[in-house]
Amino acid sequence: MILDHAADLISADGVSGVSLERIGISAGISKSLMYKYFEGPTELLRELLVREMDALRKLQFEAAESATTFEELVRNITHVYLSHIEKRGLILERLQREPSISEGHDPTQYGRDSAVAYIANIVAEQFSLPADVARAATDISFGLPAAAGEYLLKGNMPLEEIEDITVTMILGSINQMHSEFLTRKQIIK
Repeated sequence: MILDHAADLISADGVSGVSLERIGISAGISKSLMYKYFEGPTELLRELLVREMDALRKLQFEAAESATTFEELVRNITHVYLSHIEKRGLILERLQREPSISEGHDPTQYGRDSAVAYIANIVAEQFSLPADVARAATDISFGLPAAAGEYLLKGNMPLEEIEDITVTMILGSINQMHSEFLTRKQIIK
């Protein structure tokens, strides 16, 4: 409940105006009880950021598990990410702008290694790429949804169009990697 009230205040007023006392008032909790749970606002806001990113990763994993094709996998994960950014992105953006809270991590860092490994295995198998090439391509492609999320927050284009562009770019780059790899393999023979 405390984190929900903190998220509401951040969404409305930004991070700089958030204090344990203000969150406590909003939540109907005494200042002393707030300090029982959190040493200070930075600790609370870090916990909020972790909660938000964990929720996003859980939704993405569920979306990935329901996919039956690689294109559906990319689309599902991208859709979940952009939808979450559309709803909660202002909170995430404001939390991540504060170095004391985000410690320099970008939105794709939370759970990134396991997510990259999961998708890289699929890419390696589906596109007959060596594991290290699939891993690099997957890891690099993780930057596209993050950039798309930033673009979405600017309000320059509807979510559906940004999603289509992002999915096309990811699929196009992976398909091109496959084509280039096969071409190089034939030249070496």
